[in-house]
Amino acid sequence: MTTDQNSNTVEAVLNYAEGSRRTRRVPIHDGRATLGQFSLDREGFELRHCETAVSNFYDAAEVRAVYYPEVEQLLKVATGAASVVAFEHDVRSAPRQGVGEVRGPVHVVHDDYTEKSAPERVRLYLAEKADELLRNRYAVINVWRPIKGPVRDTPLAVCDAQSMAAEDLIPTEQGVKHEVYLFKFRRRHRWFYFSEMRTEEALLLKCFDSSRDGRARFTAHTAFDDRSAPADVPARESIEVRALAFFGS
Repeated sequence: MTTDQNSNTVEAVLNYAEGSRRTRRVPIHDGRATLGQFSLDREGFELRHCETAVSNFYDAAEVRAVYYPEVEQLLKVATGAASVVAFEHDVRSAPRQGVGEVRGPVHVVHDDYTEKSAPERVRLYLAEKADELLRNRYAVINVWRPIKGPVRDTPLAVCDAQSMAAEDLIPTEQGVKHEVYLFKFRRRHRWFYFSEMRTEEALLLKCFDSSRDGRARFTAHTAFDDRSAPADVPARESIEVRALAFFGS
């Protein structure tokens, strides 16, 4: 990786998938230089300052009881949604004893939900109201937060949705959980990250939007290796909560 000090841009190798996985060297711009210019409906992502009352993100019960409501309120404010339902989360870090299940960062360009798997989440978690809810606009949003900061190890890169096209998406089954999108490489893709994210910050990524009115519908994202970071930098610890946002008629 090389760093352009004048443009706040790093160059990193990303893993795309085009039938078989390929690595591509791409510039990734530090979004802090233009922080207020990003939105969920245009680029598909935005950074928010949001404090939390959670004391232990490795405690799944506390996350569901305390953090899920925080995420739901955050997304109502950020999107104007009539209702929000947080439905699952992943904690990512190096393996740790006594903290339950954790996963490592994902080093492939992907989006968590597709035209097929997004409505499946509604039917799975809100079965009794699913038919009614699916008649109107809804979205799946990922709220990504550092557990400890600042993040220097394997930060998260996000791609401007306006630089992507429908033909870039590759639907694929990932294990038995649900279908996700992988992506074809295009030189026009514009990548961003937010340097040294702190615990009181959250990155909102729109992983699906049922609307086809021109707003962002999917957000490609991936972890990447920051080789400019010191060798002894702490391993990244982060949590991501996925939520359904409903906008009514």
